[in-house]
Amino acid sequence: MRIVLRILVAVMIAANLPALLAEQTASEPRGEAVAAAPPPRQAFDALLNDLTKAFEENNRERMGQLLTQISQARQGPGMGGPRRGMQPGEGGPPRGGVGRPSTETRTIPKTDVEKKIVGVLEDMYQNTSRGMMNVAPEDGRILRLLTEAVGAKHVVEIGTSNGYSGIWFCLALRTTGGKLTTHEIDRGRASLARENFKRAGVDQIVTLVEGDAHETVKNLKEPIDVLFLDADKEGYIDYFNKLLPLVRPGGLILAHNTSMAGGMQDYLKAITTSPDLETTFVRENAAGIGVTLKKR
Repeated sequence: MRIVLRILVAVMIAANLPALLAEQTASEPRGEAVAAAPPPRQAFDALLNDLTKAFEENNRERMGQLLTQISQARQGPGMGGPRRGMQPGEGGPPRGGVGRPSTETRTIPKTDVEKKIVGVLEDMYQNTSRGMMNVAPEDGRILRLLTEAVGAKHVVEIGTSNGYSGIWFCLALRTTGGKLTTHEIDRGRASLARENFKRAGVDQIVTLVEGDAHETVKNLKEPIDVLFLDADKEGYIDYFNKLLPLVRPGGLILAHNTSMAGGMQDYLKAITTSPDLETTFVRENAAGIGVTLKKR
């Protein structure tokens, strides 16, 4: 039994060891002399022994502490932007030392138009994101990359909020010659979104539909290249069922917050069990994005 237990624990820790080491390195005081971090093998053995011992002693409190440490490390800072409440530059993986190599990047504008849009996005994230339930910057960049990569002509977004994710889509759509149709149930957020679309200079390629999207999407008739779900999680399956027929073969269905699966089990089952779909999950941060291809 002990051998089996150690194998199971070892697999779990090995999968998360880089993140755990990164967390340890990031938490060390900057500018102060600190003891050298243990080499990876020693860190692995220590975690393995501690968790195995806690299990054998039925020490649930200690097991919980160790598992929480692993979970928090896995959901640590993403790549591409700081988490809310952090200062710029503090959100990425540690630079140097033990842990994951630094892969933090940022959008480098190619043109003055792109520079203006990126500037609006940075201002929104730093100053007006509180309470807006926006995607993180690294998720926004994924939306832009995927949309431009498939040459999308029509993106449909469920859950506009203040327009932050929509503007990321527009960064791609302005180069593909496409347009965004975005749905928002809250009048106040819809008004903010209109202001932000205009400020970014993308309002001409955006159609904002106010109202309950469960009803308003019934009016959509045009083919969809990219469908983005970021609204009520229990409603994902309804949006999916109503709009999948409009998604073109080779098109994408993107769903935000798939790491927080509460309320969307029906949706997750639908996108992972159909032979007509191919789904993977991108987890740059705790939220996660489900990426589903409608096969040709």
